[in-house]
Amino acid sequence: MNNHSKTRPAVAADVESIKLIAGATELFPTEMLNDMIAGYLKCIKSDRWFVYEVDQKVVSFGFCEPERMTEGTWNLLALGVLPDYQGRGIGAVMMRYIEDELRSEQQRVLIVETMGTPEFERTREFYGKKGYVEEARIREFYEADADKIVFWKHL
Repeated sequence: MNNHSKTRPAVAADVESIKLIAGATELFPTEMLNDMIAGYLKCIKSDRWFVYEVDQKVVSFGFCEPERMTEGTWNLLALGVLPDYQGRGIGAVMMRYIEDELRSEQQRVLIVETMGTPEFERTREFYGKKGYVEEARIREFYEADADKIVFWKHL
């Protein structure tokens, strides 16, 4: 990271970059993005979309939303970093950014859901290193042998 890097709220001009990152990291099918982000861009939903830029190029994005029927609980649904930029601490910066944003608004809890499969082991280790605790495991949630792991952190 350098002086030409920053984390900021996403804007409409970032949608194509977010699609590129989502596709490269296989977070979700890119054709879903327009519907997912529409309410945020129209300011009618309280979702949070945020990006990380290096030299004015969006290389990472995150997305979280408040959990329904809770007080101050948010769910980080996506955090992706372009493969060529992984391992540089960008994910950690992104997590600090959203945690600080939510904390400044007196939000209480941030949860993160991921898969319990071997290819997501590095992801689970990342959240553990950031102070998240494995709170729940729902067996075969996504498909056979693909558990849902829920991590929790008090803000």
